[in-house]
Amino acid sequence: MVRDYRRDSMILAELEVRHSRVIAPTRRVALGYLYLPAEPKPGYGPLLLAAVLAAQVAALSDELRDDLDQLLWDLELGVRIAQPRLRHRYQTDVVGLTRSRHRLLRVGRGVVLELDDQGGHLPQVLGALYAATTLDPDHRPGAFKLLRRATRWDGGADERLMHYLAREDTVLRSLAASGDERWARHVLGFGAETEPLRSEIVGRFRRLVREAHPDHGGVPTEAGAKIQELSEAKRILLTGV
Repeated sequence: MVRDYRRDSMILAELEVRHSRVIAPTRRVALGYLYLPAEPKPGYGPLLLAAVLAAQVAALSDELRDDLDQLLWDLELGVRIAQPRLRHRYQTDVVGLTRSRHRLLRVGRGVVLELDDQGGHLPQVLGALYAATTLDPDHRPGAFKLLRRATRWDGGADERLMHYLAREDTVLRSLAASGDERWARHVLGFGAETEPLRSEIVGRFRRLVREAHPDHGGVPTEAGAKIQELSEAKRILLTGV
């Protein structure tokens, strides 16, 4: 449910997702009103898109999350998107579609995430992804970096989420939490500045654990410590804490 804040609040970013009603026989999604400022990079607009995605992604099945990762890459690379994707058809026509509105607000000295929970999870996820493609090309890399980070979130839509997303955002550094993600990326073989997707982290972890196991050539006296190290690296990258 969208909440009302006092009049002195300021809208920092807004995303309106248009989608089929829950009881509708077809599954369609479109974009409505967008206010997605992206300066200074990556900006409040991309942060809102990432927050909307992160707040919904834990409710998706593993199969849908894998499909989501692929769609994210396709959109970032500018690949032609055959429809439907993730069981929904993306369109520009909004006739007959209901709406969900998500906003990032400045309330006093704090930043508040306001999510509309009347729609299903998938339309909101798709709305956030497709909205990222409307950004100026100069701002898309930063936006997709945040979206990739958002795919790894498994918590709720609370203050921890904003800390997690804003950790490397110079605009929002005051929101950031500490963490040793560079070490975790190194352990799992990702570049220091890489933002791997959840499916990439899980896949890399499983492969390295298999290689470390004595049954597959790993050194018996080192296997336990190596697997523990890999597990800790995976935990850091998937939870951000």
